[in-house]
Amino acid sequence: MLSVHNLTLNIGTFQLKDISFQVSKGEYFILLGESGSGKSLLLESIAGLTKPESGQLFMNQNEITHTQIQKRNVGLVFQDHALFPHLTVEENITYPLRIKKISFSKIKESLAELATEMNIVPFLKRYPETLSGGEKQRVALARTLILKPDILLLDEPLSSMDVSLKADLRSMLRRINQKGQTILHVTHDYEEAISLAHQIGVIHNGQIIQTGTPHEVFTHPKNQFVAHFGGIKNFYPATLELGTDHETTKAHLNEHIGIDIFTKHKTTKGFVLIGQKNILLSRTPQPNGVMNQFHGTIKEIVPASMGYEIVVDCGILFYVSISSDSITTFDFKEKQEVWLAFNPSSVRFIPG
Repeated sequence: MLSVHNLTLNIGTFQLKDISFQVSKGEYFILLGESGSGKSLLLESIAGLTKPESGQLFMNQNEITHTQIQKRNVGLVFQDHALFPHLTVEENITYPLRIKKISFSKIKESLAELATEMNIVPFLKRYPETLSGGEKQRVALARTLILKPDILLLDEPLSSMDVSLKADLRSMLRRINQKGQTILHVTHDYEEAISLAHQIGVIHNGQIIQTGTPHEVFTHPKNQFVAHFGGIKNFYPATLELGTDHETTKAHLNEHIGIDIFTKHKTTKGFVLIGQKNILLSRTPQPNGVMNQFHGTIKEIVPASMGYEIVVDCGILFYVSISSDSITTFDFKEKQEVWLAFNPSSVRFIPG
C-alpha cells in the first residue's frame, strides 16, 4: 500500500532523516512520538503538502514523491479539524464531492451512508461552532472518508478530548479500519497506540528508531527511550559477566550494582528490563540466600492508577508498584530506608 524509502526533509533547523517504513493494505499503523519529533511533518510529506529533499514515496507500487496533492488519493484529517465555519455540517462533508462535480444523487447517497456510520445525522444542519470537539472530529473524518481515500492520515485525532470521548472515537476508528480502510495515525499517547495499532513506528528527533507490533515494540524495546515511552521504567544498560559456571549470569548495571539473571545470550552488551510489579519491597531484609536484594532509600511515593509507584534509590533508581493496602500495612514513607528484592527469572535481558 504505502512505502516510504529513505525520506529526508529539512524545515529550518529540524530534519527528518532517512525515514523508511511500510503500511500494508487494511493495516492500522501508528507513528508514536513526542511533540516535536517530526510526526506531523511526515504526514504532511506523505499527503503532498511538503516536498522531501530526498527519498521516495510509493502508493500501491506507484511512485508519488512528486505527484500533486489532488492526485494522491490520500485523506488527511488535521488536529484542528479545519472545518469551514460558514458551511453547515452537511455542506462541509459534501464539499469535496461538490467541487468534483459529482452528481447530486451520488452525493446524497454517500452523505446518508457516512452520516449514519459516523452517528452525525442529528446535526447535519448545524454549523461547526455549535459542535463539541468530538462531534467536530466525526465531521472532519466524514468529510475525508467521503472521497474513499486509499489511506487515511490522522494527525493526533484524540489529543483534545476527554476520556469518554476518546473511548467512543477509538471504537469508531477501529470499526472504520475493520471495514478495510488503511490508516496511518500519529500520536504521542502510548495507550492510544496499544489499543488501535497493528503496527507501531516509534519516531524520535526525526528518525524512526523501532517498528513492529505493539507487543514486539514494548516487550523488546531497542533502547531506553522506547522503553520509557511504553511505561517501562526499570530498563538499564547492562554488561554480562560471561564464562562463569553458575546457573545464573551476572549483569552489571554499573560498577557497584550487579544482578543475577537467567539468560543464554553470549553477547556482553545489552539492556535488562525488570517489571515494577515483580519487585518486592520491605522494611527489613529478606532471608539469606535471596538473590537480587538491595538496600536503598525511598525517594518518592507517587499515586498511580492501581495503587502507588515508589521510587527507591539504591545507587540507581528502581521503580516499584504496590497496592494501596500495602502502603498502609508497611507504612512506607519518603526518605525511609527499605529493602527491595526480585527473582532472576523476572529479569529480561535484551541484547543490543
